[in-house]
Amino acid sequence: MGVSQNAGVAERHCRVPSKVMADDVQQLKHRVCEAVERRASELIETSNWIHAHPEIGHQEVEAARRLSGLLQSAGIPVEMGTAGMATAFKAELGGQGADRPRVAILAEYDALPGLGHGCGQNLIGTSAVGAGLALSEVLPELQGSIWVLGTPAEESAAPNSGGKVHMVNAGVFSDVDAAIMFHPGTETAVTLDRSLAARGFEFYFHGKAAHAAGAPEDGINALDAVVQLYNAVSMLRQQVRSDVRIHGIILSGGAAANIIPDYAAIRYRTRADDSEYLSEVVERVIACAEGAAKATGCRLEWSEYMPGYENTMPNKVLLDLVSDNLRTLGLTVNNERRRSGRGSTDFGNVSRRVPGIEARIAITDHWDMPGHSIEFRDAAGSDHGRQAMIFAAKSLAMTAVDLLVDPEHLKRARVAFDDDVKRAKRTR
Repeated sequence: MGVSQNAGVAERHCRVPSKVMADDVQQLKHRVCEAVERRASELIETSNWIHAHPEIGHQEVEAARRLSGLLQSAGIPVEMGTAGMATAFKAELGGQGADRPRVAILAEYDALPGLGHGCGQNLIGTSAVGAGLALSEVLPELQGSIWVLGTPAEESAAPNSGGKVHMVNAGVFSDVDAAIMFHPGTETAVTLDRSLAARGFEFYFHGKAAHAAGAPEDGINALDAVVQLYNAVSMLRQQVRSDVRIHGIILSGGAAANIIPDYAAIRYRTRADDSEYLSEVVERVIACAEGAAKATGCRLEWSEYMPGYENTMPNKVLLDLVSDNLRTLGLTVNNERRRSGRGSTDFGNVSRRVPGIEARIAITDHWDMPGHSIEFRDAAGSDHGRQAMIFAAKSLAMTAVDLLVDPEHLKRARVAFDDDVKRAKRTR
């Protein structure tokens, strides 16, 4: 489990107080909200375009161009290709004096294969950019800086996905004191609920082709191996903890019914509450694959097709700030969710390096609407979804103002982060 290499950095860089008095904070927040409203039409237009033209992970060329273009049009310098990813970007907004403290606002914009924006990333990307544009109008009066980070391939559907993991590994977040973002939801909630740690694997079975009717005894059936693995994993689910999720799809199962398949492949995602137990589950899934290969006479190859996602570690100090700002905007904010289901996100890796929080804002009135569905995709392109994106841009900008104006917030967030890290170590 990753631990920040940045301990104490936030405190060192927060000792110089902002010249802005506490009485002026509300005025600053009012100004960033006005700035978001002025840019609402172009934010909505961009969100609508991304929604109508979905691009999967690491192929979000046009989405990245349009989002970064909005920032560049406001005179904000943007670096493309951050951490070696063509569709990643980093926009730097500087305030008075030193660059620290620095708050990162995270954008996502990739879609799901065949479904489009069934997770609402079209709204996530534009909310982060909207917050950055608004903050550019007040940052000259503040200490510190803002990064708007374009993080591609959050969805695990693309090979080598997990843009935030690649950024973590490249050291991008070693220069960040807090990370904040928004995610569309079925209810407006900012909670301490943790996502599931997740890893992804592909298993490839190599057999021997033969005529399925004339000489089946001469063949080695690779599809049988995939089916054997699928059934073994289905039985394994009964023998693991209730938080574990193992789910997969068959990638290849043969070319024709009258040919014994000489090649078949399957992809699995494995998830659990924590990375340590997940490693045990992974070993058992691999053992199932090895057993299937031995039983059928196939040769097995396998790969981990993407980096692991750690479970999130939401920061209580940041949670309180975001919640208060959303309530100021007139939203009812729950700090517990009505739904118990959880997914996984590469934001987990970020939240275990720096204090972080991900706020969820409802894009529908139906709290039981499933994510990754046609209904959720439609909600992400609705008026309700667009309004949620505007609320998100405002609340992210307001929270960044809180963090840069009052250094005590970041100090307390760092203390809470360090306590969470210690607690996690004790429970291993």
